Amino acid sequence: MLPDGRRGAGLRRRLSPLAVYTMLSCTSSFLLTVVFTVETLYHLMVVHMNPLQLVLTGTILEATIFLFEVPTGVLADARSRRLSIVIGYVLIGLGFILEASVPLFWSVALAQVIWGLGYTFTSGATEAWIVDEIGQARAGEAFLRGAQASRAGTLVAIPISAAIGSIRLALPMVLGGACMVLLACFLAVTMSEEGYQPAHGASRHPFRIASSTMRAARGLLGRQPLLLGLLGIGLFFGLYSEGFDRLWQAHLLQSFNTAWLASVPTVVWMAGIDMIGTLLSMAAISIVQHRVDVARIATLGRILVVTTGAIVLALAGFGLARRFDLALALLWLIVVLRAIHGPLHATWFNQRIDNPQVRATLFSISSQVDSIGQVAGGPGVGAIGNASIRLALVASAAILSPA
Repeated sequence: MLPDGRRGAGLRRRLSPLAVYTMLSCTSSFLLTVVFTVETLYHLMVVHMNPLQLVLTGTILEATIFLFEVPTGVLADARSRRLSIVIGYVLIGLGFILEASVPLFWSVALAQVIWGLGYTFTSGATEAWIVDEIGQARAGEAFLRGAQASRAGTLVAIPISAAIGSIRLALPMVLGGACMVLLACFLAVTMSEEGYQPAHGASRHPFRIASSTMRAARGLLGRQPLLLGLLGIGLFFGLYSEGFDRLWQAHLLQSFNTAWLASVPTVVWMAGIDMIGTLLSMAAISIVQHRVDVARIATLGRILVVTTGAIVLALAGFGLARRFDLALALLWLIVVLRAIHGPLHATWFNQRIDNPQVRATLFSISSQVDSIGQVAGGPGVGAIGNASIRLALVASAAILSPA
């Protein structure tokens, strides 16, 4: 029988980094969707949280990401991408298990801190790891393939989560969290780390290396103004996204006559909308993957400008639409445009990073900027939504328009 170390080395040789990244994208998306499909219902029906508590859980989550995104990104740059990713998925899993096991507001709030911290360990490190392992030239292909695999995982997870949740609402969250921990164990023995070497002296002087990494990241931002521009775009996407993400379901339920759907449980037709949006996103990403040369910066720039402008118009139309079928079509259009924009934005951002030593740190800064936007933009749009959901959605579109 092979020792554990040799067995792990054998697995790393058999599974290419791109294969591991694709599997990770699919599996993590599947498990997250298993949890998120029932999470809000669990908060409402089991924990009996009021609207303020629902908002506070989101604020706690985003504040945690804001505080820890950059420090954990620096750790990934200074020590190990793989270690950071493994720690992250363990914490995410433990957070979900706690949230589902103790149906009290304080435990839900604490769980947001735990799994939010775990997320920060993975967010910058995952993109940096795959770029290091396969090279800059193939990064765009990896991001698009990962996005496609992620959509597939989401599509499969929605009905499975609904079926398990019909037995016990918290059960998908417990199982999803436990499988996250198992995923971390799998990654520990399958992820290679040959394309990047930790900075010299990281083990003996971690704080010195971390400080040096941050200085290098700031220097690169100073040399690459386009990176600052991309971070600014990310800020506006964060500012607008909370309003849309929190209010689109309420808009469909409260702004339109859905009596003709009364014979179908709300959770079923909402899940159907999610599944159709996922299928459309997968098709759109496939088209982009095969027809767009992601290595051409000018092409990426034009596509990002067009998709951003289209999201603004579609979101305003979604808020103002008076017919349910038109609103539904615009909703799916927004979902598709966001699915295209995400990996292409990450590709363009990555192409401007000419120092691999700070790649994870800069991806973490990008995620942190998004968190700032969500924390800052969500409550204001929510307050407008108390008066008019339609007006709140139009306001969200207006917030994104400067991007």
